[in-house]
Amino acid sequence: MMTRVTGRILCGCLLTLLAGRCHAQEQPQHFAAPILLHVDLSDAPRHLLHARLEIPVSAGPLTLEYPQWIPGNHRPNGPIDNLAGLLIRANGQDLPWRRDDVDMFGVHVEVPRGVSRLEVSLDFLAVPGGTGASEDGATSANMAVLEWNSVVMYPAHVPVAQIPITASLTLPAAWKFGTALGVAGQKDAEVSFVPVSVEQLVDSPVIAGRYFREIPLALEVTPKHYLDVAGDAAEDVELKPEFLAALTQLVRETGALYASRHYGTYHFLLSLSDVVREEGLEHHQSSDNGVGKHGFSDPKLAMLNADLLPHEFTHSWNGKYRRPAGLATPDYATPMRGDLLWVYEGMTQYWGDVLAARSAFRTPEIYREKLALSAARLDVKPGRTWRNLEDTAVSSQILRIDSPNWANWRRGQDYYQEGELLWLDADTTIRRITQDKKSLNDFCVKFLAVGGNTPPEVVPYTFDEIVADLNSVAPYDWRSFLTERLESHAARAPLGGIDHGGYRLVYNSEPSEYEQALLDSLKDIDAWFSAGLTVSTTGTIEDVRMGSPAFQAGLGPRAKLVAVNGHAFTGEVLKQAIRGAKGTAVPIELIVSNDNEFRVARLDYHDGEKYPRLERVEGTAALLDEILKPLAAGKGSGL
Repeated sequence: MMTRVTGRILCGCLLTLLAGRCHAQEQPQHFAAPILLHVDLSDAPRHLLHARLEIPVSAGPLTLEYPQWIPGNHRPNGPIDNLAGLLIRANGQDLPWRRDDVDMFGVHVEVPRGVSRLEVSLDFLAVPGGTGASEDGATSANMAVLEWNSVVMYPAHVPVAQIPITASLTLPAAWKFGTALGVAGQKDAEVSFVPVSVEQLVDSPVIAGRYFREIPLALEVTPKHYLDVAGDAAEDVELKPEFLAALTQLVRETGALYASRHYGTYHFLLSLSDVVREEGLEHHQSSDNGVGKHGFSDPKLAMLNADLLPHEFTHSWNGKYRRPAGLATPDYATPMRGDLLWVYEGMTQYWGDVLAARSAFRTPEIYREKLALSAARLDVKPGRTWRNLEDTAVSSQILRIDSPNWANWRRGQDYYQEGELLWLDADTTIRRITQDKKSLNDFCVKFLAVGGNTPPEVVPYTFDEIVADLNSVAPYDWRSFLTERLESHAARAPLGGIDHGGYRLVYNSEPSEYEQALLDSLKDIDAWFSAGLTVSTTGTIEDVRMGSPAFQAGLGPRAKLVAVNGHAFTGEVLKQAIRGAKGTAVPIELIVSNDNEFRVARLDYHDGEKYPRLERVEGTAALLDEILKPLAAGKGSGL
């Protein structure tokens, strides 16, 4: 990646000094030759990767860094726990190394006189680890996704955009591969790539597999776009024509919306596997996407996964090209600041869902059903009263957890969903104050098309620039608009975008098609908007809404419902009990097991089942419908 480093290097060095990371005794590294990296994927089927590096050095003390703060993860979860077999040699002799006492990702080594290259070897264990990194489960018997940060080390205290590296790869027999990296040559199972920076290498994953296809998309569009898909069986990579048509239309829609392309080529990497982890990780010229083997062939799963590719593709503009200043760090050791993730992820969440509808991955009705569920969950989330939207972004690195237990009180990465509501509100506000002459589409051109079509680079932004660009599209008090929503501790969610879009949030007695598909996938029973709890199909309570009837009944996460009104628990029995209690004064009687202690709980709830929907408000402008209309025509409309 060619990165604008003016100002970033100074900023990074200042952060380095403040963190006490500079070692005055170390000699600065100058790279007359690139690092050479070779990765052997031959053992990928048994979840083991082998790497060798040759690193140009000069005599004296040296610190080598393993990537810690991985772009797109917004937290220090480089999979250092799965790094094994680290050996450092010079001229065939082993050199002793010592891990830094504070920086677990740095190792110190003394380079002897007369040594100009270090030979480093390491293994990466692609198995579940403690950091929760996506690389931990990225291999199977028939495929592998290689995120280069798992196998690379580099001299510390040097901006990674300034470190040249030449990578090569050994593939298992009969495997093929896809990547945005330029290929310098291939002979049988050996592949060599054109030299890039460490920054661009880490930003350019590889997907490889026995069952692999590369499919060109939107042939009339320049630069070129490809889908690189791998699966665990030949039939897994035979994708439906309507899926490929939607992905092709997505390429056209992004050109019409963002009015720019900031890459030389783009590759959608897609793993379809029940073995390899599910994933959605953005890169500048590609994206690492993973779903189950039927994730786009089963209609219900395809409905749920519809925004994955639009979301990660949008990040090429919003997150990779335009990046918050606090996330535009010079290396992978400098801590990131996530205060603007409501732009980075929140606006991407908004456009990912809109583009899924514009490109026909989803129908407008399913878009509204998903939006209703997301908005309703925020609207009854009591954690809003103590943790505001801005703090969910600032705290991102400590909120990336999967546990649902008391999640409504803790809050999680709500800068995605609440950020989506914020940007929907901004879009409808622009449309209203300009009499529908302008919209957030115009803001995207202003904000994301800086410099027109460009090679890959990073252009950082600040809160002040967001405000200024919004004002240039539609003069308004945008600073107050944004600040109010970022700092609010209101108990209710900001639903202005839905209201101004011509709809309102209501509750029905049956789940929507989208919510039912989600519940089927999660194997959950949703009594969240009614009694205030979610329960697995086996009866385990996953979460209880603070202050709800379930909370007042003394229920809590991880307890188990054994019986409902004298009948053994099933999801249907619980729902029948909720329906039967409507309009009565008789509590629902539950037998609950908590750590193998049994008790009777009385659930005093009488308003029936509740599931969120969006209802059209007659006599108002249907701005939400307007937002979902495609911008691009069919073939021939690309940039």
